Amino acid sequence: MSQLPILIACSHGTSSGQGAAEVDSLRAAILALRPELDVREAYVDVQTPDLKDVVAGIGEDESAVVVPLLLSVGYHVKVDIARAVSSRPGLFAAEPLGPDPRLARLLATRLAEANLGADDAVVLAAAGSSDAGAAVNVEALAKDLRTLVPNRIVIGYGASASPSVPDAVAQAREDQAREEGADRVVVASYLLAHGFFHDQLAKAGADVVTEPLLPSEVLAEIALERYDEALRNPS
Repeated sequence: MSQLPILIACSHGTSSGQGAAEVDSLRAAILALRPELDVREAYVDVQTPDLKDVVAGIGEDESAVVVPLLLSVGYHVKVDIARAVSSRPGLFAAEPLGPDPRLARLLATRLAEANLGADDAVVLAAAGSSDAGAAVNVEALAKDLRTLVPNRIVIGYGASASPSVPDAVAQAREDQAREEGADRVVVASYLLAHGFFHDQLAKAGADVVTEPLLPSEVLAEIALERYDEALRNPS
């Protein structure tokens, strides 16, 4: 067995060149922080190499940890990654990147970069999942964000959960109309990188949409912690 287990950095995949480059930069940041690791890319959709193929290419004397470059649990974590890990011995699955208080701090930074005003309403926009655990993860992140940002914060989802981001924006508008002095509606993009879901946020009717979480070294630090945790507590 190799000295250190391989770190398989597994993301969703995107057809966006910018988004793909941002995820590439995350893997590069992971390697820069831990250059002794063998960091391999993998995807569960859209891009290649597919996770199943990456797992199939691991040597019999090697072990690996699949680190989901995803922000919450959901189908890809519970099904795609779980199946890949169970396909052979010596493979472990780490927890996804979120929720984590550092992600809330990063979102607060993105809101500050968007010049968030004291009377602005915030819609926390997550990708969404039919898995109930994903909503629990997003609620936990929202709770952390509320300790950092005093503005009204509501949650909206890009797909597979409700309310949708456009509905959350519309509700924030209605709430503002009842309160004199209320200002803009700002969408906080709780997405890893640019791509389809982030593009849809611009169509939701908000005044401002923040940039996604990447680029940020914080995400590389969290990914490595998830890798270490999976080795300490293999499941």
